[in-house]
Amino acid sequence: MALCLASAATLHAGGLMTNTNYHIAFDRMMARGATFEIDGTYSNPAGTVWGHEGWQVSFNWQNPHQWRNVEATYPNFYNPTTTETTKFKGKASAPFVPGLFAAYKQNRWALSAMLGIVGSGGTVTYDQGVPMFVVPVRGMMATRGLAANQYDLDAWMKGRQFVYGAQLNFAYRISDHWSAAVGLRGNIYDGYNRGHVVANMVPAVQAALGAPTPELLNMQIDVDQRGFGLNPLVSLNYRYKGLTLTGRYEFRTKLNIPNETNTLSVSPAAVAATVGGMAAPYQDKVKTRYDLPALLVLAAGYEILPNLRVATEYHFFDDKNAKMAGDRQKEMTRGTQEFLLGLEWDINKTFTVSCGAQRTDYGVNDRFQSNTSFACDSYSVGLGGAVNVNSHLRFNIGYFCSLYSDYDRQTTYMAIPVSETYSRTNHVFGLGVDYKF
Repeated sequence: MALCLASAATLHAGGLMTNTNYHIAFDRMMARGATFEIDGTYSNPAGTVWGHEGWQVSFNWQNPHQWRNVEATYPNFYNPTTTETTKFKGKASAPFVPGLFAAYKQNRWALSAMLGIVGSGGTVTYDQGVPMFVVPVRGMMATRGLAANQYDLDAWMKGRQFVYGAQLNFAYRISDHWSAAVGLRGNIYDGYNRGHVVANMVPAVQAALGAPTPELLNMQIDVDQRGFGLNPLVSLNYRYKGLTLTGRYEFRTKLNIPNETNTLSVSPAAVAATVGGMAAPYQDKVKTRYDLPALLVLAAGYEILPNLRVATEYHFFDDKNAKMAGDRQKEMTRGTQEFLLGLEWDINKTFTVSCGAQRTDYGVNDRFQSNTSFACDSYSVGLGGAVNVNSHLRFNIGYFCSLYSDYDRQTTYMAIPVSETYSRTNHVFGLGVDYKF
């Protein structure tokens, strides 16, 4: 059983494992790959040499909410001519997602740094479990002659994934039009899988059968996972009058995460012989790959007027060459692609408003998808604004939501045919403050 494998997939914008929204300017505009502001520390490091002279810092707070639901239709084990449908609801949350930025520019060079949650970033809880556990257990109880009202089933699981990143960049203005930057990011993976599947006979049935114990199945899993990886980054910026063209490449981050297994048990012995192998991935010291894929970003920005800017951007995540648990990347048809568009307008010296949109297209198929790690193509829209209190202090506010397409899948669990529909919702609200010294 891949109990909660990667269940806390990214709660923000970005690819399967990678986040791309760290600053509120992204939430309200999205296409930020051609910016010279402080958020360029992540989205356009080479552009920081065209920004504010001296020091600037930024603190950002985001609050995402997401539902990750699986609706399963499977045979009625007591009337094979009919089917049953159950919706398993997974609530994902990350109440406080911070992002910190700092940059210092002097003449032709700039140093910048960023701290943030660069991958995944949240906790997902399924209070009813998921079909891959519940359906086989119900089928197993039916084959043992137990009706649905003769036993109680308690399935629960919770998964958490955070990849914390610390990034440092050095940028240099090569000429009046060109600049380049190199950087390095350290990535710390911190996650866990918790869960249980417990089935017990109701007291009357236990008494009628003379069973010594009500226990039919008791599976308990409690596993922590922690690891570390490094990846270099390079970026290039071209500027001519109101036109800015940029490119950025993040190399793959290798994350090979060992299990720290606190609890792993399946009983009774007769059931363990049937389902015990499903818990094998959670044995102590077993390693799981959670690579962050290489990322290519191409962006263009243009100043239509001194106070009106438009930008477009393209992302390609090389997921097929980033190793995942069970080599699931081999099942992908291609890597993830994103297309972004943004518009920003300075109403006056005090107020700025912006809006943006993003299309995310995953190269997944039925063999890649699973109850605990699935991806749905989406459209995202964002809007918000900024208030320049004075020449030093700016407040940002932003909101974006993602509109996902449902994904339909046909599969089997222990030879039981199941039709599944995966669905998601996502809303992110954020506040931030920028300060220039």
